[in-house]
This record gives sequence, C-alpha cells and structure tokens, in this order.
Amino acid sequence: MFYQLYELNHAAMAPLRASTEAMRFFYSNPLNPLSQTPLGRSVSASLEVFERATRRYGKPEFGLPTTTVDGHTVKVTEKVVWSKPFCNLLHFERALPASRVPDPRILIVAPMSGHYATLLRGTVEALMQGADVYITDWQDARNVPITEGSFDLDDYIDYVIEMLHHLGPDTHVVAVCQPSVPVLAAVAVMDAANDPFVPSSMTLMGGPIDTRINPTAVNQLAQDRPLKWFKDNVIMTVPWPLAGFMRPVYPGFLQLSGFMSMNLDRHLIAHKEFYEHLVKNDGESAEKHRDFYDEYLAVMDLTAEFYLQTVDTVFIKHALPKGDMMHRTNPVDTKAIKNVALLTIEGENDDISGVGQTHAAQTICSNIPAEMRMHYVQPDVGHYGVFNGSRFRREIAPRILSFTREHSKALRKNAPPRVIKGGKSG
Repeated sequence: MFYQLYELNHAAMAPLRASTEAMRFFYSNPLNPLSQTPLGRSVSASLEVFERATRRYGKPEFGLPTTTVDGHTVKVTEKVVWSKPFCNLLHFERALPASRVPDPRILIVAPMSGHYATLLRGTVEALMQGADVYITDWQDARNVPITEGSFDLDDYIDYVIEMLHHLGPDTHVVAVCQPSVPVLAAVAVMDAANDPFVPSSMTLMGGPIDTRINPTAVNQLAQDRPLKWFKDNVIMTVPWPLAGFMRPVYPGFLQLSGFMSMNLDRHLIAHKEFYEHLVKNDGESAEKHRDFYDEYLAVMDLTAEFYLQTVDTVFIKHALPKGDMMHRTNPVDTKAIKNVALLTIEGENDDISGVGQTHAAQTICSNIPAEMRMHYVQPDVGHYGVFNGSRFRREIAPRILSFTREHSKALRKNAPPRVIKGGKSG
C-alpha cells in the first residue's frame, strides 16, 4: 500500500500547495511594497522552497530548437521516428543543405534507471553539432497500460536491435551508464549473427560492465541482499487511476530517494543556498538551481521485471563479464564482436560506476582489433560529468565525434590507440 499512500499524500497536499503559491505571488508581486523588503523576500523564498519540495516534477522537454554546425546556427526539429509502448525514438533533425556531406549517425541509448532521457540534454546538444543524433525516449511505466504486456532486459535488448535496424547500416551507438550492458549484449548478438545492421562503433560511458571492479556503494547494496529482498521491499503496484494501474513497478520516487541519500548533505546545502539567493534577489543563481532540480527531481517508474532482471544479471551474478549472460535462449558471446569499434569512457571520480568497470568491456571484447578500440578516463569528473557539463563539451564530446568519424565504414582508418592530453587513453 506504500505507493497508494504516497499518491494519497500528494493529493492531500494539493490545496496547501495551491495556497502556498497564492501567498508567494502576493509577497513577490512588485506592486506589493513588502516584496522589496527583506521580510517580504524571506517569506516569498520560504514559500517557494516549500512548494518546490512538495510538488511532482513532470517530464521535462529537451528544448533544443537550434544548434551550431560549421559556425552557422541551424534549426532543429524534434521528431518521433519509431515507437513502441515502452519507448519512442527521437530524431533531432537539423536543417542542413542537401549538398552537405552527411555527418555520422549516432544513436544515444539513454539510461532507463529512474530519470527521463532529457537528463542527457547536454549530451545531445554537444553531439548534434557534429552528428545526426537520435535518442531513446523511455516511457514512464506507470503510464503504460498493463494490457501492453511486460518489459524486461531481454525486451530492452530487442528494442535496441530494432532501432539499429530502423536506422540502417553505418550507425554509431552511444550508451550512457545503465544501457552499457544491454547495448553491448545487443551488439554481440548482432555481430554473432552477421547482422548487416550491426553498428560501426560502440561507445560505452560510465557503465556497469563489471561491478566486481572497484565496487561503489550502489554495487555493494546489490551484493549484500538477495534478489528476493528487492522483490519484497522495492516492487510496488501502480495505483488507480493511473494508466498503468495494477502494473508492478520499481517506483521512481524510491530511486530518487536512494540517489539523494548518497549525497544528502550536498542537497540540503543546495536548498539552503537557493533560499539565500532568493532573499538576496540573486535571480541568476536561483534560476540555475531551478533548472538543475527541475530535471533531477523528475523521475519515472521502471517495470518490475526489467528492474529485477537487471539487478540479478548485472549486479548480483555479473553474468556479462563471466560469459554467462543469456538473451532469451541464446548465450551472449562478447568475443563474437569483431566488426564494431569500441570506445569506453570513465570519470575519474565516478561514485556510481567505479573506474575500471566500463574498461572491462575492452577485456571481454577480446576479438576487436587493436586499431578499432580506445579507452579514455576523464580527470576531475564524477558520474554526471561523464556525459554532461563543461568538461564533457570540451574534452569528451570531441573525442566521441572524432571516434565515430574515424570508424564510419566509408572513412575507417587503421589508426593505433593513442594517448590524448588531458586524460588517459589506450
């Protein structure tokens, strides 16, 4: 009944939130003389902090109407080009001249781990300056009717394969964090079957390929408890009147609670500073706080079968690095990957996927030629900095774009692994 109580509590708070918003408008209205006083700003700031702490954050928008290509600003149109009940494939179509040489086609596989694909807004924004970008837009399981059936890790792999088929040959796939395992499995299945639509390159970023290496607190949690504990304690049923009524899920609010508890002091300080920025009328700093938490606090539910199978396969059994992973009735043989270039990227201070966990892909994909592989460690970034932020834009994104161009089928060159200034690669 915990999910039902959570929803009931949110509904019960609705009148209080509405009155809070009305009072905040009163105290912050420039026509009210109190709004120009420390008292008025303090009251208004307190009311906003309360309202934001108790609201439900909806799915954000990507909001990327333009990009810069070859020094020119071009229009970007966001389109759904492939759709299934649990995922839409979005294309960020750039208005480029037909005569221009096409950029590499990149499929970004976003994490299905509680946050929406918009968490990768910065990833998309940086890469589409030099690539034709698509991204997986996973759906909130609480909004998918139970009549649409189940969705597990095997279905996830099938979705990735179907999307690669839809996009066609010479596509490059980029997996950010959690999808590194299913993407690697999908590529292994495709290459073993001599699939003509196998991607030209595969980039794995901050992914849990082998969580036995440098385990983090997240990895240790899975190791300390049996799968039954997760099934009994974190799986709940979507309440009425949501579209996914009766669907068993791992609720997004539980995932968010876990993330926030890992750095609770940092979040408390951030909200205290947000209050102080509002009182001081520091609008720019306050807006940065709003932008970050509007994204960070927007969470989605995962289907129970996907969550449990992922915990069991990736974090408890370590099936992929051990060579025991199965895709339905077929073994996943990473040694079968011979025709796909591999780039692995890690953050030096990653506290979600420890350093070495993603690099493990280089070891288990032993039959990829040396000239088609590269590993890079970005100094001074944590998990989020692997795919977003200034260092990503300045140092990581250019490497991804360079790697995809180098290994596009039409432009593939026999370049040896290299060391790039600013990080570690090999």
